[in-house]
Amino acid sequence: MLISIGSDHAGYKLKEEIKTYLSSLNINYKDCGTFSEESVDYPDFGHAVAIDVLNKQADLGIVICGSGNGINISANKHKGIRSALCWNEEIAKLARLHNDANILALPGRFIDTEEAKKAVKTFISTDFEGGRHQNRINKIELNC
Repeated sequence: MLISIGSDHAGYKLKEEIKTYLSSLNINYKDCGTFSEESVDYPDFGHAVAIDVLNKQADLGIVICGSGNGINISANKHKGIRSALCWNEEIAKLARLHNDANILALPGRFIDTEEAKKAVKTFISTDFEGGRHQNRINKIELNC
């Protein structure tokens, strides 16, 4: 498994913790940046992770900004991306089970490292349930 991960400056510290955690699980990752706490624009990193997932350069993605909202919205601008803002492991599990989410968005300023690790582990180890949920997923991709 390969995870594409990216954050803005507000998510940088948590991104570094998550990278260490992924390594401890023997999971490979590609770091799309940012590489410091210097102020940057979150869409740049949300788009980079989304493109990796869409182009099958990564199996799943993780994006982090201060609230998680901006980078989540940016990633979701890509057709085929289902990025889910998750603040605990239960929401991460449901995002995979019911929504077939392919990117996990974390709120760097509002989640502690241990809860983020639980959300990451659950997200990457949970499969889409399919069944009744597939029709709902199909309806997300409207061409309006």
